[in-house]
Amino acid sequence: MKAIGYIRVSTEEQAKEGISLDNQTSKIKAYCESQDWQLVKVFSDEGSSGKDMKREGLKNLVSFLEADHVDVVVVYKTDRLTRKQRHLYQLLEDNFEKKGIGFKSVTEPFNTTTAMGKGFLGMLGVFAQLEGDLISERTKEALRYKISRGEPVGSPPLGFEAIKNKLKKNDDELEIVAEIFKLNNNHWGKNKLSLREIAKKLNSSGFRTKKNKDFSHKTVSYILSNPVYSSLLG
Repeated sequence: MKAIGYIRVSTEEQAKEGISLDNQTSKIKAYCESQDWQLVKVFSDEGSSGKDMKREGLKNLVSFLEADHVDVVVVYKTDRLTRKQRHLYQLLEDNFEKKGIGFKSVTEPFNTTTAMGKGFLGMLGVFAQLEGDLISERTKEALRYKISRGEPVGSPPLGFEAIKNKLKKNDDELEIVAEIFKLNNNHWGKNKLSLREIAKKLNSSGFRTKKNKDFSHKTVSYILSNPVYSSLLG
């Protein structure tokens, strides 16, 4: 059987907790070897939220499934693929089941070819979404509190600067942040811009990152998923 893997990590903290990209890859390889499966490719997303379904690695995986014959997709844990239950079912139905492709998690026992297995997977999806929502809620509340007090939240992100140990807004940089969200939200369906396309438009307009560098798709992804901005925007 031919298998492909998918790995994701959203923060440095997660990497420290034993689910780094390298560790996920190692676990997937070991599992495929134990099943005598041929692992032909591993797709990855670094610094990406599990709620973002426009991740470059995930999009490349779906495109690969369209073009090549694969028997099973393997992940370290279901929430690496997505933390949203409806997104999980959509992926399984539209991209896996219709093509006869199986789905396997290294750390969770389920079989998507049976009704019981699908039900168990649904339960995992519910808990993954709940965990993600709780993490997001706690993070946003902590950031709102710090921002309201003018306290730094680590290295100042684009749109902010630390002055005398206080976090202050940088209006010029916040205009760039607003432009990023505008480019992401003002296009839908087939006209939806990819992260790379957004980065290209920013660079062609002369916008620069906090470190005075060109924008990359990873930088754009970080900004769009950073709770600092979601708390700021409402």
